[in-house]
Amino acid sequence: MKKTATLLLLALALGAATAHATSIGAEVYGGLSVPIVQDDSDQGSQFGFRLPVRVVPLLCLEPFFASSQLGDKTQTFGGVSYTRDGGKLTGYGLNARLGGAGAGLSFFPYVGIGNYKLKKSGLADETDVGYNFGLGMQLTPMPKFGITLRGELNAIPINDASRKYGNVTLGVSYDFLSLP
Repeated sequence: MKKTATLLLLALALGAATAHATSIGAEVYGGLSVPIVQDDSDQGSQFGFRLPVRVVPLLCLEPFFASSQLGDKTQTFGGVSYTRDGGKLTGYGLNARLGGAGAGLSFFPYVGIGNYKLKKSGLADETDVGYNFGLGMQLTPMPKFGITLRGELNAIPINDASRKYGNVTLGVSYDFLSLP
């Protein structure tokens, strides 16, 4: 499954490049991940990278990798406190972003799908397909260079339940290949 998804992402990126994509770039980002309606982990940090491939001026495909280190949570049961491992969430997938092209300040919505794995000490690893959507804004102070701020909701239906995270990230990007 992992090899198939990786090959699919690579084929999409290369296919767009041969179809006269207007740009191909790289973005690194970091930020905050907050579990929503979950009492077994606390907020933590998130980092990752995206490879934006602008297919046409208003559509950008972004293969991505994301990793979150969630905070530990202390709970009290019957007068005894227990600390639970917040876990580590990793994922990779593909976002589709609308708009956000050109110089200056631009806003864009995006949606995505990915494969996610949650590791917590004392529990079996959980892996499943997840979905995300959000809004972003990009400041492009000079050609090929961008600063991106995003807010997103990430939902992963794992084992008859759903894990949801609110993420806020700040990233920097550079378009290393631009085609006419």
